[in-house]
Amino acid sequence: MTNADAIVYGVASPQDIAALSGRQVLQAMIDGALPAPPMAGTLGFLLVEVDDGFAAFEGETGAHLLNPMGTVHGGWALTLIDSVTTCAALSTQPPGVACTTVETKANFTRPIQADTGRVRAEGRILSRGRQLVTAEAKVTDARGRLLAHGTSTLLVLGPSRP
Repeated sequence: MTNADAIVYGVASPQDIAALSGRQVLQAMIDGALPAPPMAGTLGFLLVEVDDGFAAFEGETGAHLLNPMGTVHGGWALTLIDSVTTCAALSTQPPGVACTTVETKANFTRPIQADTGRVRAEGRILSRGRQLVTAEAKVTDARGRLLAHGTSTLLVLGPSRP
């Protein structure tokens, strides 16, 4: 991940992304040419890699993510899975086309602790149709241990019309 002080958070204007493919939008976020989404700052993770049908996020655990039982809230890992699968789907879309989640499911394989440190989520497309895309994700720690995995179904949203 990059220096957190140098990251700009916000939402790109429709004019800034109108001519860009999904992959170009995502790469522009990684490069800092477009802002990272505000949610990424709140939850402490960033998009770090994108390719056709693939995306990766990395994040840092910490006390700000703990649930009442003292482990990182499962919603954090679920949000990573949802985000990385959506970006994997978006990476294959032409300009003016977006994706949104229909369903995301996750399985948690080991507890994530405040001191787990760097976590990586990788998402890959499983099936790409005209209207629906399915993708899978794995969340691992710095030692490569599987922390969670899941799948998402995403709806392809066509270009907006005037």
